[in-house]
Amino acid sequence: MVKEAIKKADVLIEALPYIEAFHQKIIVIKYGGSILAEERIRRSVLEDIAFLRYTGIRPIIVHGGGPTISERLRELKISSEFIDGCRVTDHQTLKVVEEELDKLNDTIVKEISLHGIKARGFKKEDGLIIAEKKKSKFDLGFVGEVVGIDREKIDRVIVEEIAVVSPMGVSKQKVTFNINADEVACFLASELKAEKLVFLTNVLGVMRNPGDENSLIPTLYKDGVEELIEDGVIDEGMIPKVRSAIKAVNNGVKKVHIIDAKIPHALLLEIFTPEGIGTEIIA
Repeated sequence: MVKEAIKKADVLIEALPYIEAFHQKIIVIKYGGSILAEERIRRSVLEDIAFLRYTGIRPIIVHGGGPTISERLRELKISSEFIDGCRVTDHQTLKVVEEELDKLNDTIVKEISLHGIKARGFKKEDGLIIAEKKKSKFDLGFVGEVVGIDREKIDRVIVEEIAVVSPMGVSKQKVTFNINADEVACFLASELKAEKLVFLTNVLGVMRNPGDENSLIPTLYKDGVEELIEDGVIDEGMIPKVRSAIKAVNNGVKKVHIIDAKIPHALLLEIFTPEGIGTEIIA
């Protein structure tokens, strides 16, 4: 019994240098996909994020909602088309996207508050994200890209609360756009000069062989990324994440992490231990 208690104390002491180093630092966490829709995983992840806040770190959550949106569109018999990983968004689809993202935003804020932490949701109408139509060879409809944020709004919130950001923006002409959540997280982390940008996924990180857990690449240098993409080591949905990571590092974010949210306390293990648990991307 005493040995177990000592072991727990050792774990806390091991985390102390990291708690000191990251005190009052901003960590942007992108959280989406199927791991957001699964209640058990979501509650565990949000508990870890609440813990980060209690240690003095300033986490910001940027959430997606792709699978939930796709399911709702199927129920409504609205077809989905994707071009280069972007959902083509017409008026009808945009309405569904906004409704589903708003619901998820409310859920995350509510579940964080269960841990005694204040959280503040940022939705389209809050005007945090300034967007414009995404440039593409094809017309993607109401798909946008971030061109600015209202710094005063987010700076004021993160001192006392966890900001929960929905990936929707409004242009200067008051047009609403659906934006890729990875891109929103990257932009926010870059603008706020975050200590870290964390992508919570359903895979261990970047692996040389997706079928072999022992092939995880724990540290990836930005200059080696394009070669891994050309070799097919990084493919499909991991490509935009890694490219967003490189952009963030180039813009002053110290480290980007890609970790598996299905592993209990993966976020804490990655941030508060020397070896980490996923892939870190650095300059």
